Amino acid sequence: MRRVFITGALGFIGAALAERLRAAGAEVRGVDVSADPARGVVAGDISRAGEWQRHAEGCETVIHTAAIVSLRSGLEDFHRVNVLGTRNALEAALAGRASRFVQLSSVTVFGNDFPDGVTEEHPVRLLGVPYVDTKIAGEQVVLQEHAAGRLAITVIRPGDVYGPGSRPWIVTPLQELRRGRLVLPARGRGVHSPIYIDDLLDGIVAAARTRAAEGEVITLSGGHGVSTAEYFGRIGAMIGRGRVRSAPDRALLAVTAIQAAADRLRGAPGEINPNALRYLTRTGTYSIAKARALLGFEPQVSLEEGMRRSEEWLRTKGMLAGA
Repeated sequence: MRRVFITGALGFIGAALAERLRAAGAEVRGVDVSADPARGVVAGDISRAGEWQRHAEGCETVIHTAAIVSLRSGLEDFHRVNVLGTRNALEAALAGRASRFVQLSSVTVFGNDFPDGVTEEHPVRLLGVPYVDTKIAGEQVVLQEHAAGRLAITVIRPGDVYGPGSRPWIVTPLQELRRGRLVLPARGRGVHSPIYIDDLLDGIVAAARTRAAEGEVITLSGGHGVSTAEYFGRIGAMIGRGRVRSAPDRALLAVTAIQAAADRLRGAPGEINPNALRYLTRTGTYSIAKARALLGFEPQVSLEEGMRRSEEWLRTKGMLAGA
């Protein structure tokens, strides 16, 4: 990979990936909602065709990380960015004569009820949740391009990606714990499938470089699950909260629905909503056997070490002041 174009190049995954590739000697360009000329990033709205697409010209590999990542409601914005934006990223890759396109999807496409150790062959499931349903649609958009023989595609389904800079699985839980708003469903027995950001980058880079990954859908997770009580308890411990509260599902869903409605009325929709709670009731894990076989992928960072690094980052950002 001599020249790489990354959408969402200033986001959590995109920025970390760009840094990794530059360190390996690649020329990295990208697009995001704001520009950063020093890092080769132009400003652009991926949901619309535009000048930003020309920035991909001459890049052999395009890695599409840009998306609205949230379990809140509001289909139109999700469709515009996660589906139409994917089509526009593909058009940029085709016009720029790229030979590989890597699409970041999500394990949420399996739904919330699936067999333990679920593999990529298991059918995806529409949930009526905008993020989930538009990630499924995005997969269809890129895979039909591969089927037509116009561009070699690999779809990556990351697990619950955490680490320094992670909004969904580090920053937001910390904020909600401080506010006393994070209460776990299923008595904290739901299964979380964390993957540390550096391990995810290993898998993405390997997938982009490996011919055997062309036309494949590949799950990347940490290879095991932990209870939500353990995962969020580790974040709570950073601010001296210890054990995270839990409650029966039915009562918690009712309270959360009221809370989410109040947030919407205030014009500040949050991440604590019924969709998010249902996601935390999963009891299955995700197999990484395919990633091991095709990519030689093997997670290197334990949850303990990943949380240590995350806590160190939070301290440098002043987010644990007074903890």
